[in-house]
Amino acid sequence: MNLSLNLVAIRTLVRKEVVRVMRIWVQTIVPPAITMTLYFIIFGNLIGRRIGSMDGFDYMQYIAPGLIMMSIITTSYGNVVSSFFGAKFGRHVEEMLVSPMSNSAIIIGHVAGGVLRGLAVGALVTVVALLFTDLRIEHPLITVTMVLLSSAVFALAGFINAVFAKKFDDISIVPTFVLTPLTYLGGVFYSISLLPEFWQTVSKANPILYMVNAFRYGILGTSDISVGHAYAIVLLFVVVLFSTCLYLMHRGVGIRE
Repeated sequence: MNLSLNLVAIRTLVRKEVVRVMRIWVQTIVPPAITMTLYFIIFGNLIGRRIGSMDGFDYMQYIAPGLIMMSIITTSYGNVVSSFFGAKFGRHVEEMLVSPMSNSAIIIGHVAGGVLRGLAVGALVTVVALLFTDLRIEHPLITVTMVLLSSAVFALAGFINAVFAKKFDDISIVPTFVLTPLTYLGGVFYSISLLPEFWQTVSKANPILYMVNAFRYGILGTSDISVGHAYAIVLLFVVVLFSTCLYLMHRGVGIRE
């Protein structure tokens, strides 16, 4: 399949994903914004008054980038896992497999849809954050690229979850028992410098820590870890997860079985 046909296939998948999200925007876009509003009120406003400042910033300012990134990560993951599993469940994934569409186009189309929904939710949560605190982007390029890469990482992870899922319950296991704990322990609400040395080392095994801190650096100019290391780790995850998705599609795991 030549490049032009692949681009048409990707564009079609992305359009399908966008239409699906916008058709039920009350369920896909609004709930994360409401959830993050509650986080800002409870953690930022009520608890933040007692905490004071962190790394030289008002606590509300400090947690805002983390909450924005958390909403982007969870939304990107959830969009792809539900969309591709829905295609499997409805058996219209078979239409994509027998079409001239390449496996790479199928993956990229679904991942792009997840990234776009993550960006939409992230933009809405940012607007909510601006109602509570003042945010000025210190490093726009780092901010944008880290959002795109982090969103892509979890969209790819959602695709893998959907490939292995056999029933609807399977698509909620990873978000509940893996993604949520990693997010809460990823430096969203605190600086890892507050932790004992052992737990700082343990925290550095959490990839979300690097995404949150690099994004925070892009907005506030402060980070607990090296931004260069963050980019290296996130790019490595993108390559490994995309390669895994491609391998699973070529083998027909969870699809042709």
